[in-house]
Amino acid sequence: METDGIRTPVRAQLPLGLIPAGSTNVLAHSLHGISHVVTATLHIIMGHIQLVDVCTFSTTDKLLRFGFSAMFGFGGRTLALAEKYRWMSPNHRRDFAVMKALAKLKPEDCEISFLPFNSNTDIYYNDQWQMIQGQFLNVSIMAIPCLCSVAPRGLAPNTRLNNGSMALIIARNTSRPEFIKHLKRYASVKNQFNFPFVETYTVAEVIVHPRNNSSRYGPGEEEEPHETASENSFPWNVDGDLMEVTSEVHVRLHPRLISLYGGSMEEINDSKVTCNCL
Repeated sequence: METDGIRTPVRAQLPLGLIPAGSTNVLAHSLHGISHVVTATLHIIMGHIQLVDVCTFSTTDKLLRFGFSAMFGFGGRTLALAEKYRWMSPNHRRDFAVMKALAKLKPEDCEISFLPFNSNTDIYYNDQWQMIQGQFLNVSIMAIPCLCSVAPRGLAPNTRLNNGSMALIIARNTSRPEFIKHLKRYASVKNQFNFPFVETYTVAEVIVHPRNNSSRYGPGEEEEPHETASENSFPWNVDGDLMEVTSEVHVRLHPRLISLYGGSMEEINDSKVTCNCL
């Protein structure tokens, strides 16, 4: 597996302070254990520093962006739908997009190559790459736990801020009711991965290669104009921002690349938070 030619980024010398002011605040929540402006401010004032892993997202020869988490498939299409209804309140927009994406739920036909995480060495060889292919409803790639109001244990509860690995979570094609059961478990203390169609891996790199666009809609179905991604492109949800890509995406982890003000959050809060959209 050849690398994409992107240079290895250099660690920033200046720590960054993160104040939660968005709708999901998964980075701030994962960093502090809570999405709270005063808590984040106090960590900055007291000088608490955490080194955090960062991912690069690139195509064959172009760096697209830096980030901490990404979703392809259902997660990307839900965000693409939500972006078309910015006039709604954040909660209503999110719930509406989730319901509409579930109503039009279709798998993506793609090939996923990944390099398993090896804590014993920093050297990876070509024959260590693994590949799976098929019909996938959602693919999540996360370098942080991604705690948020609808997932109090995190979208990737077994991942930490700086353990040098990413969680690759794959939901293969299944029935809509079974997929909804999987989604609803994120808001509870039950294991959201305990389904036969869900696979989890601990990885250092991932390449997601969509094989075609034809599987996204069933016979006689057409995508409504201007509702999701541009024609011939695939929507990604990267840290809550929409990224549209027409080709494969290479996600590479860079351990402890950035310094952020925040305390150590080793234990995940097990409190239950409900999501009224499911």
